[in-house]
Amino acid sequence: MAIEERKAEESRKQRVYRTLRARIMSGAVAPGLAITINGVADDLGVSAMPVREALHRLVADGALEYLDNRRVRVPEMTLLKFEEIIAARTALETLAAMRALPHIDMARLKRLQVIDAEIDQAYGTDDLLRSTELNFLFHRTLYEPGASGVLLELIESVWLRLGPFMRLATAKLEESYRIDRHAEAMDAIRANDMQALAKAIEADIQDGVGHLGRHFLREEASSVPRATS
Repeated sequence: MAIEERKAEESRKQRVYRTLRARIMSGAVAPGLAITINGVADDLGVSAMPVREALHRLVADGALEYLDNRRVRVPEMTLLKFEEIIAARTALETLAAMRALPHIDMARLKRLQVIDAEIDQAYGTDDLLRSTELNFLFHRTLYEPGASGVLLELIESVWLRLGPFMRLATAKLEESYRIDRHAEAMDAIRANDMQALAKAIEADIQDGVGHLGRHFLREEASSVPRATS
C-alpha cells in the first residue's frame, strides 16, 4: 500500500472511531441497543473493516460490550456501576477544575457563558442529545487550560460510560431534575476561588446527574415484578 493510501486509510479509521465515540458519549446510542458492523458501515458510508476496528477499540474503552462476533451494544447501567462512575467524575473533575483555574482568562469565561446559554436553549426545546453534548463541552472547556491531556483523557473515558445512560434517564423521567451549577462555577472563576469552584463542580455532578441517575435506577428497580414463592 502506498504511503498516501496508508494515510487515507488511517484517517478513515480515526474518523469512524471518533464519530462512533462522539455518538456514544452524547447518548445517541441507547444502552442495550445492539449495534451491527454492517449497519454502522452503511450509515457512515464506509467498508466493514474500519467499523470493526473502531468497535474493538470502543469495547476496550469500556464504552461497548460484545454480544457475539458481529454485534456489540452499550452496556446496561446498574446502581453500583453508576455510583462508581459518579465518584470517579467527582474526583477527577474537581481536580481538573482546580488545576485549570489559574489559567482561565476572560475569553474562556465568555465562551463558558455562551455554552451555558446554549444548554438552556437545548433544554427548552427538549433537545436531549444536544444538551448532553453541550454539557460535556462546558466541562471540557473549563478543564482544558493548563491540562497536559492525561487528565482530560481519563475524564472523557468516564463520560463515555455515562453519556448513553444519562440521556436515557432524562428522556424517561416525566420531570427532569435539573440543577444548573454552571453559574456557581463561573462565579467562582470570577472570584478566583478554587474551593468554591471545586464545590460547584462537585454539586453539579452529585445534585444534577447523580440525583437524576439514582432516581431513574431506583424507579426501574421498583417497577420490576418480584418473584413470589
